[in-house]
Amino acid sequence: MRTAVSLSVPLAVLIASSAPLPAQDPPAQDPGQSVRAVRAYLEHNEATVLRELRDLLAIPNLGSDLPNIRRNAETLVRMLERRGAKARILETGGAPLVYGEIGDPSLPTILFYCHYDGQPVNPSQWAQPNPWNPILRTGALESGGREVSRWPARGEPVPPEWRVYARSASDDKAPIIALLHILDAWRASGIEPPNRLKFLFEGDEEAGSKFLPQIAGEHRDLLLADLAIMADGPIHPSGRPTAVFGLRGIVTVTVTVYGPIRPLHSGHYGNWAPNPAMRLAQLLASMKGPNGEVLIEGWEEDVIPLGAAERAALARYPQDDDAQRLQFQLGSLDGGGAKRMELITQPSLNVRGLQALFTGAEARTLIPDVAVAELDLRLVAGNTPERQLEKLVRHIERQGYQVVREDPDSAFRVNAPRLARVEVRDGYPAGRTSLEHPAATALVTALSAAGLGKPVVIPTMGGSGPAYVFTDIPKMPFAALPVVNHDNNQHAENENLRLGNLFQGMEILAAAAAARLRD
Repeated sequence: MRTAVSLSVPLAVLIASSAPLPAQDPPAQDPGQSVRAVRAYLEHNEATVLRELRDLLAIPNLGSDLPNIRRNAETLVRMLERRGAKARILETGGAPLVYGEIGDPSLPTILFYCHYDGQPVNPSQWAQPNPWNPILRTGALESGGREVSRWPARGEPVPPEWRVYARSASDDKAPIIALLHILDAWRASGIEPPNRLKFLFEGDEEAGSKFLPQIAGEHRDLLLADLAIMADGPIHPSGRPTAVFGLRGIVTVTVTVYGPIRPLHSGHYGNWAPNPAMRLAQLLASMKGPNGEVLIEGWEEDVIPLGAAERAALARYPQDDDAQRLQFQLGSLDGGGAKRMELITQPSLNVRGLQALFTGAEARTLIPDVAVAELDLRLVAGNTPERQLEKLVRHIERQGYQVVREDPDSAFRVNAPRLARVEVRDGYPAGRTSLEHPAATALVTALSAAGLGKPVVIPTMGGSGPAYVFTDIPKMPFAALPVVNHDNNQHAENENLRLGNLFQGMEILAAAAAARLRD
């Protein structure tokens, strides 16, 4: 049984939209002014922001559910238009993208990119029956956060430690709501957008952004900007503004090693029939050394080295390796003593899943017929999915395997001493902008001037994302500004958003929107 918490209603409720608007001032590229407008707005509109987030979260957003994906897209178009933005749907033949723009076309342009689709859910693993029915709690579930009986009414304050639990609460609908209410805050303060702003909201990011490169090519001029900002991901645990200037690429691979045509009795055939699970384990072990270093020939030879500014940013990064090691109960670390943030600037090879036959109570004395490994290869600037895959295949061949791309027939199996199938999913390259680029400098300066704390600057994020679509197709600088809490459970059960991060995120994004991109 859930314990409910009640809210007291204030004697007077201020509705900002009912007050007459002051005269519009000309745009001012002043991060401080932009942030102050957001703070003034939030004094009376925290509950309004929260309720619009709740309503958006209530629309299911699994990328394969195209009717609901379109509901999301059409809702976002209406939300943009209510703020005075020009908005439209960009059709893809699948999950549509939403485009919007607002502000003086003569000003520098910032493109804000977010995605509105979410990861699949298993409701049985959630603490609430329906992951798309948002639940408000007084804190994190792990800390005993209790369900709130009703959502705050307009004008009521919202405790910053409260959390919303729902799919996509943090990844990535919260930043969309933050951006839209920044427009409301500026309007309430009588100021115009400090730059021309464009918005691109994607409905296929969690499925690999397969339509985004096509849209970027077909609508290059429409999307062109002086800076593209992706509002996605968790902020640094310190809560300081976090500016990331690159995302890794990725390619995923399934490796299948073959044994007998059917499972065999391990007593009758052990030591005689090769065991594909053992061979796969040996093959995987040949790919990495004792400190986690990738041993595949040429694995890092295409990497574009970090510049002096990137190396300096890594040296200034507030390291938390020791604390995280204890949190995750790790007795040792890979990397040969290198810091985590240094290691994510290198390409990686990860075994994300293994399967042969049975374990636990179902274990049987059998030799498996096949063994399967799922790999993800993270790419950094300079890598391409094709080249990195080629290196992997050559390595497997050097271990004595014949590599095929399709299921082998009986004749092939019986004539191949060692046989492996390599199946490739779609992948994409990394994207990175130099910290010495004028747009990168302008963004960091704007964040520094907003009174939100010294920014944490990161050359490359560990996760993958479609940064290359902006850096390689329209050829524009790119940055990611994560704002949600670092413990948000994105992609997992009980995804959540700490509401203090939502409101602080409005301030961070408002400061970025006022970056002075031209002298």
